[in-house]
Amino acid sequence: MTITITAFAASPDRGRGQARDMRLRWALEEVGQPYEVRLVSFAEMKEPAHLALQPFGQIPTFEEGDVALFESAAITLHIAERWPGLLPEDPAARARAITWMFAAIGTVEQPIVEAENARFQESDKLWHRERQPLIDGRIAARLRQLSARLGEAEWLDGAFSAGDLVMIGVLRRIGGSDLLEAHPNLAAYVARGEARPAFRRAYEAQAEVFRNLQRT
Repeated sequence: MTITITAFAASPDRGRGQARDMRLRWALEEVGQPYEVRLVSFAEMKEPAHLALQPFGQIPTFEEGDVALFESAAITLHIAERWPGLLPEDPAARARAITWMFAAIGTVEQPIVEAENARFQESDKLWHRERQPLIDGRIAARLRQLSARLGEAEWLDGAFSAGDLVMIGVLRRIGGSDLLEAHPNLAAYVARGEARPAFRRAYEAQAEVFRNLQRT
């Protein structure tokens, strides 16, 4: 059965590999599963056909036979559980890898997304100048904690896993920022993830969508 995922026809990230279909692309590349991509416009995302797959009108979605899923972390977990390569066989290590997936989404990503929303949607508000440093402070606190836990290790818990895949995807949203660069071990951790062949294939596939858009 063919795997089909959805992605932005015109991504706001301009080909930088930060749209959330990147998690699915990377995961599928890591486990060696071919997939097709259906590009959807912002208008199409609000139409009944897409809303039947993603009730909140977002991307990505995942379809394989009678399996239809939404939410990138849930889809990444499904991929990791379905095919070998992203979760350890040992039950305890497997549980820890899944825990790191939830930590990436529930603990680390939330203040990062809040900062993005504040910067791009609230910068004209009178209170923005006072609020932004508070949000950045919450990000900095999470990064200090994550940096301390990672230490000098290569990955979060032994071998590379879905936990690292999702966490690195989250940290890439602040790549190159003073917040991330304040922790050299985290910056190096992200760079190791970006150097993986599966990541490079996924990144190029997503970037090609933007290059094609520029050609039209």
